[in-house]
Amino acid sequence: MIEPMPKRVLLVEDDEVVARAHTRALERYGWEVVSAGDVGVASAKLLSSQCAVVLCNITLPSGSGVEILRVVRRHDMDIPVVLITGRPTVETAIEAVELGAIEYLTKPIDVDVLNERVERAFQLGQLARSRRDALRAAYEVPASVDLVGLGARFEQAVDRLHMAFQPIFDLRGAQGERQSSRPPSAYEALMRSDEPGLETPLQVLDAAERLDRHPELGRHVRALVAAAIDDLPAGPEVFVNIHASDLMDPSLYALEAPLSMHAHRVVLEVTERGSLDAIDGLKERAIALRRLGYRLAIDDFGAGYAGLASFALLEPEIVKLDMSLVRNVHGDSMKRRLIESVNTLCAGLAIQVVAEGIESDEELEVIRDIGCQFGQGFVLGRPTPTFLPPPLVD
Repeated sequence: MIEPMPKRVLLVEDDEVVARAHTRALERYGWEVVSAGDVGVASAKLLSSQCAVVLCNITLPSGSGVEILRVVRRHDMDIPVVLITGRPTVETAIEAVELGAIEYLTKPIDVDVLNERVERAFQLGQLARSRRDALRAAYEVPASVDLVGLGARFEQAVDRLHMAFQPIFDLRGAQGERQSSRPPSAYEALMRSDEPGLETPLQVLDAAERLDRHPELGRHVRALVAAAIDDLPAGPEVFVNIHASDLMDPSLYALEAPLSMHAHRVVLEVTERGSLDAIDGLKERAIALRRLGYRLAIDDFGAGYAGLASFALLEPEIVKLDMSLVRNVHGDSMKRRLIESVNTLCAGLAIQVVAEGIESDEELEVIRDIGCQFGQGFVLGRPTPTFLPPPLVD
């Protein structure tokens, strides 16, 4: 269990009057404020202070929010960044997302709104840190593990690997209509393994990462999905998860690769498990994949900084809201507001939204009310070894 971050904000603002006003407003709500007037000072204070949120002016005399965000990324991927601007335009909103901020505020800022947005950012950062810590604790391969033994078990897991397919439904329709009365719009292909100790997808992925065998795993998964697509009913697409390192694999771009032959029916879903910063020529690679016919999606959107930063790098057609945001959204007003803001922004950019992990009718009702276009989760349909048959029409 990680210790909660202190309620400490790094405020980067060169206007001393504005900085003092924001500091007083935040301190009134119990925040500790660390101030900086330029990029250099902000970088030093970020490294020396344990700040949970960064509140930064987009335009600074010595640089811009771009430099601050680069420093933040090198320091801690989970620190949320809220940008401030005096230019409230659609272009500014797009720029804020491209810079990796969770949202932007326009001047002048009401003190209650300022606290609310900083609090939301704080909670989102805590959520992202907790999630990553839980994944490491549950699935991380111990440093003392025998790599030779792990390699043998990994090979057995790959040999015994099979796929399950979870339906994704279009949520638009008459209120109260069950999605089961309509065919799925898409399916997500999910890894399944029967190898003891490597039963879960995350355990298999962690083993692949420790053994540096992600490309091998990725090629095998894509071949399994390609073979299954022959049985896919007309219409739906298939979402296929790919690790960041898969983007460096030449076979992903080969015309003769099994999955390339079905590219027009495939959405490549890029996960946060690997850093996209390390991928050379990422934009060109994304263009090459689209030329083959693939569409691109960002997974785990809203779970932390990395998913938002991926916006500018991949320019996705689809984002998938992380299940940690969807869980209990009907009882958490902050989660609801966050999903609303993401959905509104994506709608303005013609990006489709899939809400993952919907497990109750109450969550489904809120997600539909917000206006998310697509939904996925146990309440809609569980993963199955084969594609669901089309519903019977009376």
